[in-house]
Amino acid sequence: MAQPRESQVDIRYRYIIVGAGAVGGTIGGRLAQAGHDVVLVARGQHLQALQTHGLDLVDPLTKRRLQIPAVSGPHELELTPRDILVLAVKSQDTVAALAAWSERLASGGSTAGEILPLFLAQNGVENERVALRRFANVYSVCVWLPSVHLQPGLVVVRSAPISGVFVLGRYPGGSDDIARAVARDLSESGFDAHTSNDVMRWKYSKLLRNLTNALDAIVAPEYDSSAVLEAATAEAQSVLRAAGIDAASAAEEEQLRSSIDLSREVPGLVEAGSSSWQSLVKGSRSIEVDYLNGEIVLLGRIHGIRTPINSALQRIANDFAHNGAAPRSWSIEQMQKVIDEEIHRAA
Repeated sequence: MAQPRESQVDIRYRYIIVGAGAVGGTIGGRLAQAGHDVVLVARGQHLQALQTHGLDLVDPLTKRRLQIPAVSGPHELELTPRDILVLAVKSQDTVAALAAWSERLASGGSTAGEILPLFLAQNGVENERVALRRFANVYSVCVWLPSVHLQPGLVVVRSAPISGVFVLGRYPGGSDDIARAVARDLSESGFDAHTSNDVMRWKYSKLLRNLTNALDAIVAPEYDSSAVLEAATAEAQSVLRAAGIDAASAAEEEQLRSSIDLSREVPGLVEAGSSSWQSLVKGSRSIEVDYLNGEIVLLGRIHGIRTPINSALQRIANDFAHNGAAPRSWSIEQMQKVIDEEIHRAA
């Protein structure tokens, strides 16, 4: 594997945020507020709003309109060795984004995939393997960032004064000066950022937490879906044990996330939810569930363990997205009926 550039701690990087939605918009906005060179990459009405009016970044304490350069893709930029790519698109969009950016030439005749660090600020655990096919220097970022992006040009951060928590490291393992420099820049920009030699241990812990995303997107909030979530999580933990995968404990994660403060309301924010819920609200016909609950289904099939609950959640969430169903429109009884049918089929 090609090695990254050494002694990079003091370089002032330009951060290219590929996917300037809830997570990417918050990262790019906070870095820009702290004086870092940032470019946002977006599409459609969101890109138009960023180019016309700027990024409105709102949290419980402040509202800022930030004028940050925004582009639609790599053809609009001249890449240099001081660039860092931060991929913040949904996992189902990773392959297309990697194909677009990895072949873009940087100064000196090398491609971005050959020389530029790529940081994956995404849910799930599959993006890293996919990225390593295209990029020599891949860094995984475990993200806890409670933010919402439902309107063009607007990103709402629900935690203040710390916007979110990150764990960063090289993939498949280790750390280096670049990871430490990025963690420093993020920490100076309103985040709580750490480096780890085993970042995937944290990513698998986050995967367990993200199993609730499908439920959050499907079941109406007046229903208690905790029993389904507990069963889906127990199913996933059995699969991870069978696969020999170590995940950080819930207690470790809670301690790390302690700087996230959701006690303050954000003015004007009526409803919030997971990234999967946000996809359905925006009318997206794709959803990230194949890389969340679907990851557990995949591992279960590889290791001979039935995963009917996660399979049911995967299937229902995909049906909601593909058919344009209203988010949070099912009762827990509807959900349980499908789960029971899936358990019966798996028996």
